[in-house]
Amino acid sequence: MNGNIHSIETLGTVDGPGIRYVIFTQGCLLRCQFCHNADTWEIGSGKQMAVSEIMDDFLSYLPFLQSSGGGITVSGGEPLLQLPFLIELFKECKKKGIHTTIDSSGGCFSHSKLFTEQLEEVLQYTDLVLLDLKHINRKKHIKLTGMANDHILEFAKFLSDRKIPVWVRHVLVPTVTDDHEDLKQLGEFIGTLKNVHKVEILPYHKLGVYKWEALGLEYQLNDIEPPTEEKVKFAYEMITAHWEKPVMST
Repeated sequence: MNGNIHSIETLGTVDGPGIRYVIFTQGCLLRCQFCHNADTWEIGSGKQMAVSEIMDDFLSYLPFLQSSGGGITVSGGEPLLQLPFLIELFKECKKKGIHTTIDSSGGCFSHSKLFTEQLEEVLQYTDLVLLDLKHINRKKHIKLTGMANDHILEFAKFLSDRKIPVWVRHVLVPTVTDDHEDLKQLGEFIGTLKNVHKVEILPYHKLGVYKWEALGLEYQLNDIEPPTEEKVKFAYEMITAHWEKPVMST
């Protein structure tokens, strides 16, 4: 089983607990205006890598990763566009007791029988989902990402119903995703989920602008600067106002 892979980061520290082996898959349906991995958008490109090839490389780092409480994270792009690959990879990880994480926007979530069957299967081998909620407002979500968010919110509920541990992430972009009413509504939605173990505000940055330029794409947020610490703190308080962290089972 092969996957379309953009790149691999062997010592990731921001994509799940501990130190992570992070696989960036190729292909995404969203077109987020702040995306710092625009070079992962194209579906079907990237380097073809077999699960066995990835596992051989990953295992060389395993003692160091596991001693930190880390493991493997599949990011993107959008990992859920390659579910058969993800299933086989995570099955192999679980054979060796490796902590598994999916970093997803839920942008390709569907209620189709094939998709949900494969998703249900991969979740059997998934310890954590990093869920990127871009915007709670439907119209603003379309402007920001090129796609409505109805199915993404359904994906969040799907994970909650199955009690899959989730870390919710929200990128704070001044004038775009920091409206007080939007943050309030996002907090209310997060409060309806029963599986959220952590909530993170990711401050907007411009580290990926050079990729847009290299791809010949127009970057529309050039005039926007990163948020202040005060705005990040305020946003965190707003979106966690109704959040009750689940009690860990023993």
